[in-house]
Amino acid sequence: MVRYDAKSGAFLPFVAGTGANQLDFSRDGKWAAYVTYTDGTLWRSKSDGSARLQLTYPPLLATVPHWSPDGTRIAFSGSKPGEPIRIYVIPGDGGRPEQLTSGENELDPSWSKDGTALMFGVFPVTGDPEFAKIMLLDLKTRALTQVGGSQGICCPRWSPDGRYVVALSGADNQKLMLLDLSTQQWRQLAGKMGTFGYMTWSPDSRYIGFDTGFSADSGFFRVRVADGQIERVVSLKNIRRFFPHWGAWNGMAPDGSPLVVRDISNQEVYALDLQWP
Repeated sequence: MVRYDAKSGAFLPFVAGTGANQLDFSRDGKWAAYVTYTDGTLWRSKSDGSARLQLTYPPLLATVPHWSPDGTRIAFSGSKPGEPIRIYVIPGDGGRPEQLTSGENELDPSWSKDGTALMFGVFPVTGDPEFAKIMLLDLKTRALTQVGGSQGICCPRWSPDGRYVVALSGADNQKLMLLDLSTQQWRQLAGKMGTFGYMTWSPDSRYIGFDTGFSADSGFFRVRVADGQIERVVSLKNIRRFFPHWGAWNGMAPDGSPLVVRDISNQEVYALDLQWP
């Protein structure tokens, strides 16, 4: 994992030696949750990589963890062999993962501001994005309701201030959508940039960071919620990204600087000549 340093204009190592991917920071910036790209297990550590604690174990594969607002729990999507992806929650200090849902391919759990609800996307096993939707789970009553206007929209991210939800829509996730919860209205925030990657809110809820890793001119961008103004923070054309089965991840450090996982492995092809006696 590397962090883009704007002063030097370079990508510098971040949380080195941990195999970290899909990082999410607690609201106070002191703790990090991440998934190791080697075996898909969920870990917790301090933001500098110290005090590491493994939270999940195979065969459960974790993805897209998010800290609760009070920093005590972590919600994540998890899958077991032969089963759909479900929503889980686990204490940040360790314990048994609790499965919260039992539907089909439930992804990207995101916390409400007060920590009493989770919003997540449902992507059908058929793979047809028109049948995607966003669900709201009340953690007290366990009641499930569909978010209005979310048909064909997936992968929600609730803003830290609780006012907005950003999500993806369209074939190949080519539209960035924003829901204003005060008006219950959706609007397109960005589009015509190719396929959008992972999205991350800035701590002040004013910006959303994202990347366009599948485009010819890939980069890390941020869009301002107030007026939809898009700013390219840094080009990613010369960064060889790491692409596990869940896609190339990007995020933001607590100071707002971009984070990506760089592939520094080597691949070679060999030929073996056999000589028979």
